[in-house]
Amino acid sequence: MTLWTAIVLACAVTYLTKLAGYAVPARWLQNPRMARVAGAITVALLSALTVMNTFASGTALVLDARLAALAAAALALWLRLPFLLVVVLGAAAAGAVRWWG
Repeated sequence: MTLWTAIVLACAVTYLTKLAGYAVPARWLQNPRMARVAGAITVALLSALTVMNTFASGTALVLDARLAALAAAALALWLRLPFLLVVVLGAAAAGAVRWWG
């Protein structure tokens, strides 16, 4: 299978999956359990993405400036600072750790 065949196939599967969402009956989507499941899946996927981008480098587990950035951003979120400030503080923490080390 060539690369372009794989890309076109992946695009088709993605499109058909999104299109299948319109076929779901409305009563299924109005179920309170569905709202809880959708919220839980969103949080779980975002958490997994954050962990993978913070602690992984290729196939190795690493502890570097990204961990400091995550800690600074988490603290800023806990303090309920504006989102732009959260991003700036995370970037500053990563920059400081990389500069020192």
